[in-house]
Amino acid sequence: MSTQETMVNLTINNIPVSVPKGTKIMQAAASIGIDIPHLCYHEDQRIKAHCRLCSVEVTGRRRLLAACSTEVWEGMDVHTDTKIVRDTQITILQLMLANHNKDCLACARNQNCDLQRLCSRFNIQGSNLPSVVKPEPIIETNPSIVRDPSKCIRCGRCIRACKDVQGLQALTYAGRSSDICVTSAFHKPLEATDCILCGQCSLVCPTGAIVVKDDTQKVLDALQDKTKHVIVQVAPAVRVALGDAFGLAPGAIVTGQMVTALRLLGFDKVFDTNFGADLTIMEEGAEFLHRLESGTPGPMLTSCSPGWVNYVEKHFPELIPHLSTSKSPMSMFGAIAKTYYPQQAGLDVKDIVTVSVMPCTAKKFEAARPEMGRDGYRDVDVVLTTRELIKLIKYVGLRFEDLPETDFDSPLGTGSGAGAIFGTTGGVMEAALRTVYEKATGGTLPQLEFEEVRGFKGIKETTVELPGRSLRIAIAHTLKNARLLMEQIKKGESPYDFIEIMACPGGCIGGGGQPIGTTNAIKKERMAALYEIDRQMPIRKSHENPEILTLYKDFLEKPLSEKAEELLHTSYHKVARPYEFN
Repeated sequence: MSTQETMVNLTINNIPVSVPKGTKIMQAAASIGIDIPHLCYHEDQRIKAHCRLCSVEVTGRRRLLAACSTEVWEGMDVHTDTKIVRDTQITILQLMLANHNKDCLACARNQNCDLQRLCSRFNIQGSNLPSVVKPEPIIETNPSIVRDPSKCIRCGRCIRACKDVQGLQALTYAGRSSDICVTSAFHKPLEATDCILCGQCSLVCPTGAIVVKDDTQKVLDALQDKTKHVIVQVAPAVRVALGDAFGLAPGAIVTGQMVTALRLLGFDKVFDTNFGADLTIMEEGAEFLHRLESGTPGPMLTSCSPGWVNYVEKHFPELIPHLSTSKSPMSMFGAIAKTYYPQQAGLDVKDIVTVSVMPCTAKKFEAARPEMGRDGYRDVDVVLTTRELIKLIKYVGLRFEDLPETDFDSPLGTGSGAGAIFGTTGGVMEAALRTVYEKATGGTLPQLEFEEVRGFKGIKETTVELPGRSLRIAIAHTLKNARLLMEQIKKGESPYDFIEIMACPGGCIGGGGQPIGTTNAIKKERMAALYEIDRQMPIRKSHENPEILTLYKDFLEKPLSEKAEELLHTSYHKVARPYEFN
């Protein structure tokens, strides 16, 4: 079939356009620089055509058509800005405003809200219709997600993210006609549903109906308390996403500027979660080799992603023994920051406040788990998402793009390239294989990069040869894909020895706490950036990190030692699902 046969010719606002057959009007308009307004549409989701804000006029048709769902045809004549189109769009927005809590100044999404942006675009100062907003309480019963039903516009984006991406149904429509609403299953708090607090709903919500719980004031209070020594660790996926909010290209590597910004915010020390990632590989790799040698039934499952751990505890509790007992990099770092670091810095642990900047909303839940601390102290006191760090940088008035680059502090600031790639799907496994292979064989890995585990494919697999056996490896991201691998294990049919699961699409680069506007295309740019960081690092294997080696020599002794087990390992437990509640 020739290229000409697959193309369709049409006009949009009297401009000739030629696009591939099957293209929707919205994409055809975008190809010539026309942004058709929309709210329910999201480029990574199935088309819903709920809000009708993208209505356009097509010559020969008696009614307006939805640009998000209508395919172009040969000779089509589209108009996106006629009087009837504009009147329709303004009416739709006014109807939404009549049923919307308009406390914009107090909203977490102020100046970053799609509804607000569209009202400004159409010069709508307020609704001409009487308000029908029903007073509803804000729901903030868990450490991660806040829901404000009075700001919901019923677009369905959150429902699609939960169901189509994660294979869950924690959010759904309820009611009929004007009473229809988006709510949690059985109207329960999210944490009491199938929800695993991944935050993907908050990432696609166009308004302030679902947002991350804001802990920025806790951090500001700590920074202003002169009796506290406040340290911060930053996850690898943050440094390739933070620039989005400051006009930089998607995937821009802003490590140095980020460190400088954190220092200017007032943190006493700025450390790298890549250090914690290297520590995780040392423990998790040793654990995996121990399981192989002892004949423990496999496969072993990674446990770095807290949303994934929540999922196992709720949906596959019988498979908890397969989870690695190694804590996540964030929690390992926190444990060392509250034990080893005070000794090195000559500080009292009671004066140390540990802050983590993460791409993940479920990390807030993880930090609050009672297992993640000791002696009355939490390993991590406060977790901020990437979005919250953006808020702090803007609050202080830093011109981020103009900041000079500085380096992380020591002794917890040196990370390897293996630690950096933790931020993308397949990265944890690749980092682990670099260490497991060399520890098991005593030799040097012939090829450092495992291309088979890279990329955006939902489930990937490879085989690694060790002395006397072949290791079967699998990697999955999103829980919809993870379920397929878990069902295999449950049935006793899994062929794998080691499986990496990341809850969010793309891994941490697509975490629920990343900047609003994150799409699959942007995630791929961030993925490429993390691999570039790895290539540029002088140390690319976790077991060659000199600060890690010093930590074991001076404090932990060796992986899986009694001290390491006490500080760096944990256990998980079954969590009841809604239908199991009394």
